[in-house]
Amino acid sequence: MKFKATVVLLSSMFLLSSFKTEGPKIYHKDWIDFNKNGVKDVYEDPKAHIDDRVSNLISLMNVNEKTCQLTTLYGFARVLEDELPTANWKHRVWKDGIANIDEHLNTIWNQEKTHTSYSFPYSTHAEAINTVQKWFIEETRLGIPVDFTNEGVHGLCHKKATPLPAPIGIGSTWNTDLVYKAGTIVGREAKALGYTNIYAPILDVARDQRWGRVLECYGEEPFHIAEMGKQMTLGVQSQGVAATLKHFAVYSVPKGARDGDARTDPHVAPREMHQLHLYPFKRVIQEAKPMGIMSSYNDYDGVPVTASSYFLTELLREQYGFNGYVVSDSEAVEYVSEKHHVAENYKEAVRQVVEAGLNVRTTFRTPESFIEPLRELIEEGKISMKTIDSRVADVLKVKFRLGLFDSAYVENPKASDDLVHTAADEAFSKQINRESLVLLKNENNLLPLDVNHLKNILVTGPLADEVSFTYSRYGPADNPSTSVYQGIKNYAKDKAEVHYVKGCDIVDPDWPGSEIIPTPLSASEEANIAEAVEQAKKSDIIIAVVGEDEKRVGETKSRTSLGLPGRQFQLVQALYATGKPVVLVLINGQPLTINWENKFLPAILEAWFPSTAAGEVIAETLFGDYNPGGKLTVTFPKSVGQIPLNFPYKPGSQAGQPGAGPNGYGNTRVLSPLYPFGYGLSYTTFEYSDLVVNQKTKQSQSDIDVSFKVKNTGKREGDEVVQLYLKDEVSSVTTYESQLRGFDRVALKPGETKTVHFTLHPEDLEILDINMNWTVEPGDFEIMVGSSSVDIHLRERINVL
Repeated sequence: MKFKATVVLLSSMFLLSSFKTEGPKIYHKDWIDFNKNGVKDVYEDPKAHIDDRVSNLISLMNVNEKTCQLTTLYGFARVLEDELPTANWKHRVWKDGIANIDEHLNTIWNQEKTHTSYSFPYSTHAEAINTVQKWFIEETRLGIPVDFTNEGVHGLCHKKATPLPAPIGIGSTWNTDLVYKAGTIVGREAKALGYTNIYAPILDVARDQRWGRVLECYGEEPFHIAEMGKQMTLGVQSQGVAATLKHFAVYSVPKGARDGDARTDPHVAPREMHQLHLYPFKRVIQEAKPMGIMSSYNDYDGVPVTASSYFLTELLREQYGFNGYVVSDSEAVEYVSEKHHVAENYKEAVRQVVEAGLNVRTTFRTPESFIEPLRELIEEGKISMKTIDSRVADVLKVKFRLGLFDSAYVENPKASDDLVHTAADEAFSKQINRESLVLLKNENNLLPLDVNHLKNILVTGPLADEVSFTYSRYGPADNPSTSVYQGIKNYAKDKAEVHYVKGCDIVDPDWPGSEIIPTPLSASEEANIAEAVEQAKKSDIIIAVVGEDEKRVGETKSRTSLGLPGRQFQLVQALYATGKPVVLVLINGQPLTINWENKFLPAILEAWFPSTAAGEVIAETLFGDYNPGGKLTVTFPKSVGQIPLNFPYKPGSQAGQPGAGPNGYGNTRVLSPLYPFGYGLSYTTFEYSDLVVNQKTKQSQSDIDVSFKVKNTGKREGDEVVQLYLKDEVSSVTTYESQLRGFDRVALKPGETKTVHFTLHPEDLEILDINMNWTVEPGDFEIMVGSSSVDIHLRERINVL
């Protein structure tokens, strides 16, 4: 099998090397004769305006060719049965072209059927993509190139590409420069490998901590998400590759955070929808000009988003100015009839989504399953050719913007081997992992540990010697990975004895049912915990690595509890009872209700889902080679009973309960978060001073310059994430207690002071007023500067006329 693949690839390489000398005489010095008629048509002329090229091409297309530009062909082993073109392709629907081919030959970490010898070495993949592209250019009538799409939220979803931590970790860096760089790496690697469109970033606002996909979001606060998403988009597209934002819209708050077969009925009022859930999309579309949008499979107020002309046309195109093309999330079209039941059958669902503004149906089904009913609808006169032409034009315009009609192939496939996952990329991967770490507790400065003063170290917990969480279905496969235990063992080599005892599994056999009805420990579970305890008694320090793995967190994996799953809590309690200091390292994809752990354990480090350098960067941090400076981008509740509990919030919505009076029953419920939005500690300390607010005029359309000083008052170099919040004192409608309107990650040496500058623009003061208009209302505003949403150090009030 491998020999056969090699022979086919060598053959394809020979074909590619002879573009200009053999086969159709279509390759000219400065243009390609895509339709093979010997004439330079307008759409083939690189000097012609894109609009003219699109119009010309549409005028030459027949119905079959147009409908083929409105669906995705899913790549090898998902739908496409072949790695490279075969003679049978002439008998498949894509003989007339295709909009895009998704995840072709990329190798998905946890899906063995997708593993292919064409994904690595990198040059092999670039050659294979060229071979597929060559078939579409040379073997279809009009030669319309393919847009090759792929996932990219954890780094490019390709074998041995540069790994990134989960987006919740990326968000926790609060470092926009770092995020832009991450985007350029994803874009560069995509371009080198032959991908032309990346499904990233995710701009969903994670407002319910139980939701399984919190780890795939930057956080819960729309301004922060917009800033991060903007930089990721700009980074990806700076490399000549399209960025496709997802998931539009109001996707991240299904009722009760229920996912899986639910994924519907978000309980979000219109004003909240615009101010929270649509805000990141609006800003990133207007400020970064992404070429793609993925429409979500949920409904909003009873209307499926993918079948909503309000969302896909009025908002996206007419209000936000989006000029790319919209792909559907998996099954979004099918759900219109099968789940939402607003169409009597699938064919009617196809009609509704095309009329609403969907450009490309993308799911794990054959393209024929969409194209055939679409052609029937056109034949029956139920969809006009004007509508079809408009949808096709959006797709073609992106292909022209990407340069696919001028330079359709990876120009130098061999160079790909030197462009993907370089030594500099690996160093960057480790740095973004470091900056994603958040120190949650450090009682009596237990951390950093001094390895020279330790003889015996116990590393325990079900995630201590595990690496599965360092990989993602949406990120690279097959990179070497270091567990936390191995990282600590390597760090302490020749200095201290490092022992490992697992202690317990991630979950017990009755989980998740045991979250609701607890079950007693089995004899083997008791023995495993006892083994860890015995080793703990012999140790100077205990490092417990606990939390969740990829089977507990992610799409369709929402939880009913946010405590440590399985027997992990019992393990932690038993370790604490030894009297030895316990450092808790959290590996998790969503906030956890670690109340007991926070009260009794002296040190807690939040690592989220790091990538393959997990063990190395966590060891460096625990032992002081790196000073953690990340901050939380999601609120940690004390109980799921508090949810929704997040930032920003309306006045009184998260307030206390009276202890006396006619409605008072004492302290009958837990109040306030465990850790608030923006929270994070450091091994050093910082001081804020000298707030200066320069309001150029008091008119509502003036910019406002804000500056202040931050000083490292400790003995270690460290980063402080400074945060600027804004409070509208009185408004025509109830608005948020305060909103994030600026942040910066500032690196400071011991004793060093830096001046930080922010500029507030009129749109930063806007609210949706009583008439649902975006307005800066006159009145008083309070500007607040601090180290978290609750730890405010500097304040000043301004007045706007």
